[in-house]
Amino acid sequence: MPDVIIVSVGGREILSYLDDVARLRIEVFRDYPYLYAGSLEYEQDYLKSYAACDESIFVLALAGGDVVGVSTGLPMLAADEAFQRAYRQYGDDLSKIFYLGESVLLPTHRGCGIGHAFFDEREKQARHCGATLATFCSVVRSADHPSKPEGYRPHDVFWKKRGYEPNGLRAQLAWEQVDVGGEVENELVFWSRSL
Repeated sequence: MPDVIIVSVGGREILSYLDDVARLRIEVFRDYPYLYAGSLEYEQDYLKSYAACDESIFVLALAGGDVVGVSTGLPMLAADEAFQRAYRQYGDDLSKIFYLGESVLLPTHRGCGIGHAFFDEREKQARHCGATLATFCSVVRSADHPSKPEGYRPHDVFWKKRGYEPNGLRAQLAWEQVDVGGEVENELVFWSRSL
């Protein structure tokens, strides 16, 4: 990744990148499998929850000063209630779990090792926060989903190489989708690994 630098920021430092990250999330998550029809207002509001948490992290991929990728994370106790609920129902100690939020990267910068840098930095922050488990969610889509592009490859192989496995927990989250023109309740599956 010769033309990209990786920078990590947290807490209120995130506010400086809010607009760029919001636009990037809308652009990348519009594609399959998320099919997200996001708005700038919603994204800015959502991302402010990261800025409100001192132990949060944005790992930014910058090319020529432009944000071309970002990966987010924060302690599970500061994450969305839908994610907390999945672990709480089994009596897990949420203070020992770090939620790896979303990773988005422009297609022109994929395949150069940035994904590994995203995980390295977030896992380092998770350990710094005292977490013993890192976890994230991926959306569940049917194998024959009509919006699935030809030749689509899920990230499962990459995640497994990083030591993550599906752990059987699931969450429900609704968002506006481009393929249906309205809000849809989506099922998400958790992946995790011990730190």
